[in-house]
Amino acid sequence: MALKPQVRTVLAYVIAASAWIWLSNLVLRHLVSNTEALGLWQSVKGTVFVVVTGALLYVMLDRDYRRMKQSNLRLLQGNEEALRALVHAMDIRHKETRDHSDRVMRMTLALARLAGIGGEELRRIRFGALLHDIGKLALPDAILIKPGPLTEEEITVMRTHPRLGYDLLQQVDFLRDAVDIPYNHHERWDGGGYPRGLRAEQIPLAARVFSVVDVWDALSFPRVYKPAWPEDEVIAYLRKIAGSQLDPALVALFLANYDDIKRAGMAPEA
Repeated sequence: MALKPQVRTVLAYVIAASAWIWLSNLVLRHLVSNTEALGLWQSVKGTVFVVVTGALLYVMLDRDYRRMKQSNLRLLQGNEEALRALVHAMDIRHKETRDHSDRVMRMTLALARLAGIGGEELRRIRFGALLHDIGKLALPDAILIKPGPLTEEEITVMRTHPRLGYDLLQQVDFLRDAVDIPYNHHERWDGGGYPRGLRAEQIPLAARVFSVVDVWDALSFPRVYKPAWPEDEVIAYLRKIAGSQLDPALVALFLANYDDIKRAGMAPEA
């Protein structure tokens, strides 16, 4: 039976410490006969024992920490692969363009980095952007892929998907902190969005970053209800809605780095 890592660590420490105590005592009794000198050497021996065992503990704990970190990374990668499979199935169901969710995720990360976001927040943005429309899983196909305009009742149903997405992600431990984009990406800078009517910087930064990319993507690629727009018209429209629908500073940042951000979206991750 394989021992748990913590049991192996404690067992190795006990064996090494016991061996040091017994062997060092035998060596000192053999080499030192003077009582005062023996006491001094016992103190030296004790100090060496503390230093050596401390170093040993550090090495062993660092090794186990690295192993746990690698295991967590593999687990996270496995979770992401499973989520990608789910998202690709969603894109097919929604009749989205190929690579839609991955593309907007990559472009959102590129714009987020330019906006000064880093560290753990990028992981949350990564999952949030990938799962931005997860709430649509609960909506009927008659609304999701309807080729014509939606009725008022259908629009009301469609606008429930951010809250549905929030509720779904709250049921998964490692996704609970990735809800900013799925829950808030339909909020507007001027406060006219949904589901909560947030305005300006009340909207989480991650959602504001994503919204710029999402509008660009929605216009740049064909959907069941419309053809793709010409690129110059898309850029003109982004400028038009900066300050009303979208954060104007982020639109300016997006357009100033447009080629690089677009390239990030079109190139699959290594």
